[in-house]
Amino acid sequence: MKSNKFKGIRKRWMVNSISVVLLIVLLAVTAFSVALAGYYYSSMSSELKGKAESAVSQSTARTETEYLQYAQDYVSNRFSDQDGIQVQFIDAANGTVQVSSYGNDDRYGLTAGTKPDTPDISGAIETVDTVSWTGNDPQTGEHIMAVSSPLVINGSVVAVARMVTSLRLVDRQMTMIVIIALLIGALILALVYFSNLYFVRSIVEPVASITETAKRIAAGSYGIQIEKKFDDEIGDLTDTINDMSLKIKQSEKLKSEFIASVSHELRTPLTAINGWAETIQNGEVRDAEDVRKGMSIIVSEARRLTNMVEELLEFSRIEDGRFTLSIEPVDIKAELEDAVYTYKEFFRKEGIILNYEDTEEEFPTIEADPERLRQVFSNLFDNAAKHGGSGKRIDTAIHREEDQVIITIRDYGPGIPEEELPHVKYKFYKGSSKARGSGIGLAVCDEIITRHNGTLDIGNAEGGGCIVTIHLPIGT
Repeated sequence: MKSNKFKGIRKRWMVNSISVVLLIVLLAVTAFSVALAGYYYSSMSSELKGKAESAVSQSTARTETEYLQYAQDYVSNRFSDQDGIQVQFIDAANGTVQVSSYGNDDRYGLTAGTKPDTPDISGAIETVDTVSWTGNDPQTGEHIMAVSSPLVINGSVVAVARMVTSLRLVDRQMTMIVIIALLIGALILALVYFSNLYFVRSIVEPVASITETAKRIAAGSYGIQIEKKFDDEIGDLTDTINDMSLKIKQSEKLKSEFIASVSHELRTPLTAINGWAETIQNGEVRDAEDVRKGMSIIVSEARRLTNMVEELLEFSRIEDGRFTLSIEPVDIKAELEDAVYTYKEFFRKEGIILNYEDTEEEFPTIEADPERLRQVFSNLFDNAAKHGGSGKRIDTAIHREEDQVIITIRDYGPGIPEEELPHVKYKFYKGSSKARGSGIGLAVCDEIITRHNGTLDIGNAEGGGCIVTIHLPIGT
């Protein structure tokens, strides 16, 4: 069922698009009608003007009597357009029709003896020039076009040759053309409506489906997928939602595994601590060596718990944006050598040899947080011993490549399965490893190195084992 929101989008889209198209159609029809009418009226006016001026120019009359004879002769013998155009010769003195091509036919009210009294007649007399006029005839009310041209004898306007035609047929034709144009506009409007309807459906319905799926994901149905039907922006949105759904599912799975893992990891050292503490407290252990061994276990497990809590606190700071660096000039080689010195004896007791490849190369100080870098080195050495300690050897080295410091830490254990390599830096991820830990140590290390504008890469080394490579820029 579509939500009211999408119904509102459809309504607004249709109203806006149809309103714009309707306005364009009306403007187009109006402009077309005005232009067409102007063209028709201009053509007719030019034709009537030519006929009126021709009627005047053919006259050779020198007296009023000759003029009347010429007028009668012109109407009877020379004028050939009597079906569509009426010619009138009008007395300039009183404005009455003296000779008309309609004779005494008074069907149009334009017979001899009538007085048209239109602006074209008075205009032609006053300006002594041809004047055109369009309007309703004062006597008949018919829509007409009239063109009057003055006839001059001895320097005075004695008459006006007037060409008159009815615009009834032209107006009817114009009306039909406008109606046809409006029908074409209505057809265009209908096509736009249905095309918009299809277009809106092609957007609203997939978006509505995606919205419903997003609501299901928000309600906890992680991992569900939307069928991709379009290879366009809607398809891209579908891919994004599907990817988000899978990542949320994976994140929830990792979180659940993390909670179970942390619960197990906390329970194991707490059990050891509680067990030895109660044993010593109850006096069940009397031998000094056993007491020392029990206290050593308590200290070791307490340290492990402390490290786990520190990792969790670091992760919490990263998640809520409180993770910060205290930048200062740092001798990166000295920091790495301190970490090597700290762990070398510790690893020796566990039967692991820590080799450090020294170099005579000088390293400039870099801008970094020494505490955070020590945290990275400690975590990586712990991981190397934890996951690759079976190889009984760990190698570390530092060298410079152009404007970067390169640090490598390699173990000789079983390495990491290729399918797990892309995920080892994800928070909570432990893969197939059976070693104890929270699964967020590498995520914290990666975040620290990234904050230093560097990179932390993890891969399998040639000949076996895992190798971690740190790139830190010089001069940042």
